[in-house]
Amino acid sequence: MAGLDFEKPITELERKIQELKNFISDKKIDLSSEVRRLEEKLEHLKKDTYGSLSAWQRVQIARHPQRPYTLDYVNLIMPDFIEIHGDRNFSDDKAIICGFAKIDNKKIMIIGHQKGRDTKENLKRNFGCAHPEGYRKALRAMQLAEKFALPVVIFIDTPGAYPGVGAEERGQAQAIALNLREMVLVTTPIISIVIGEGGSGGALGIGVADRVCVLENAYYSVISPEGCAAILWKDGSKAADAAEVLKLTAPDLLKMGLIDEIVPEPLGGAHRDPQKAAGTLKELIKRNLKDLESLSKENLLKLRYKKFRGMGVTG
Repeated sequence: MAGLDFEKPITELERKIQELKNFISDKKIDLSSEVRRLEEKLEHLKKDTYGSLSAWQRVQIARHPQRPYTLDYVNLIMPDFIEIHGDRNFSDDKAIICGFAKIDNKKIMIIGHQKGRDTKENLKRNFGCAHPEGYRKALRAMQLAEKFALPVVIFIDTPGAYPGVGAEERGQAQAIALNLREMVLVTTPIISIVIGEGGSGGALGIGVADRVCVLENAYYSVISPEGCAAILWKDGSKAADAAEVLKLTAPDLLKMGLIDEIVPEPLGGAHRDPQKAAGTLKELIKRNLKDLESLSKENLLKLRYKKFRGMGVTG
């Protein structure tokens, strides 16, 4: 598994342990005590490293190329997913996927950003950066969910909405603004979960929800650290400094009252154990849906409105 720069001591020790195991297997020599010693050392190193991550290091984990994406979680949690396509206006944006699914026997609507694993798929998915038709497709899916009284579960993972000329010509800002307005009024429970990158209006365009959760190593921010550094210091290399001042990590967001819950990840990030990460998400979704479905439609909308109107209010 590819490691990040700050993970090099960990990946090097993991490599040494594997080499020792291979040697033991080939030579039929009992060095189990040495293996145990190295594995204990590795466990302590992981806890020390991942227990004191900086904001920038969490951003790097959020962008890890092997991190689970929306469809990975869908396949692990709800294998009977049926995708729906198109905004009934322009085209089908592959950067956002929508569809009907079940968690156990509970029917839900799934919406989420989707990135690619290689260059070809990333071009198809536009690197998870949605066009206006993606946000319109998402809104169409929410309205379908409302029609059939299905709760909506949203996975957010995008650097931001696509900023190209074509997207602007087709009303990118209007599409996002419309979603913000209409999501406040959807009369069915909505849970949004930031599973990787939560960049700017591209994330917020499907982020208005009754429960807003962020994975432990994901981030949610008004701008990328690189973009912030370029504006504040005219120097994109100061992204690590920008990440600190943006307060974009899950603990910072929870402290400021901008999210409802931090979702724990396997040690080192969700990509190190996708199955375990998916299991945690499944339980979180089931628990929050149970709480939200006990509310009347009137109380659901009232509390959602109050939640977002109260953000940023002090004193």
